[in-house]
Amino acid sequence: MNASKKNLSERDICTKFITPAIKNAGWNIDTQRPEDVFVILRKVLDFCQYMKDKILIKS
Repeated sequence: MNASKKNLSERDICTKFITPAIKNAGWNIDTQRPEDVFVILRKVLDFCQYMKDKILIKS
């Protein structure tokens, strides 16, 4: 991997490299890439569980 790419976040890599490649392949980004929605939802749910556990520990 290029040294400059090592400093990029996962989102930066998706935005600069993966999304343009998907568009160039003819995919419709709005309808053919649902995995990002599930990844974000999973992170939100994990955070909610973390906060719930933290609150229960303090109680």
